Amino acid sequence: MDEKQLWKPGNMLYPVPVVMVSCGDGKGKKNIVTVAWTGTVCSDPAMVSISLRPERYSYGIIRESGEFVINLTTKPLAFATDWCGVKSGRDVDKFAAMGLTAGQAETLACAPAIEESPVNLECRVREVLELGSHHMFLAEISGVRVSGKYMDKSGKFELNETELVCYSHGEYFVLGEKIGRFGYSVKK
Repeated sequence: MDEKQLWKPGNMLYPVPVVMVSCGDGKGKKNIVTVAWTGTVCSDPAMVSISLRPERYSYGIIRESGEFVINLTTKPLAFATDWCGVKSGRDVDKFAAMGLTAGQAETLACAPAIEESPVNLECRVREVLELGSHHMFLAEISGVRVSGKYMDKSGKFELNETELVCYSHGEYFVLGEKIGRFGYSVKK
């Protein structure tokens, strides 16, 4: 048996989705922040969370506007995803620098969507939990936009054909081999 070591408490919950969160103030200021600390919170109502450090440029925009868009990332968006995570919107227009299109979210007033992303989750902040190094924005999903490029002939959205990207311990990966389907372990 493998001998395990006890380490100090830390975040070793990997892999995680890596997303680009877009935000805006409705007066022309818009930004993209890369977030790996995001997740599903509730299915009814549909809710998600993102966690940001208060010193991040996007933090103030989201806190003030009360909205943001989670844009799923894909292999073609991997470079922009990383770049938007290491550059600050205080210094550069990330949409322009990465050649990304800021589209109008359908259910939000201020936050733009990234048109190149196959899925845009339009979110309204319900609560901000000030937890320590990061504050968690709990948000209700007010709309989901999906790319018609990934719709099959029967109208099913083929999300797993989009080459989704995840983040694990400092590295990015494209999701790969399917090994089963929900419930396969008990199916006869």
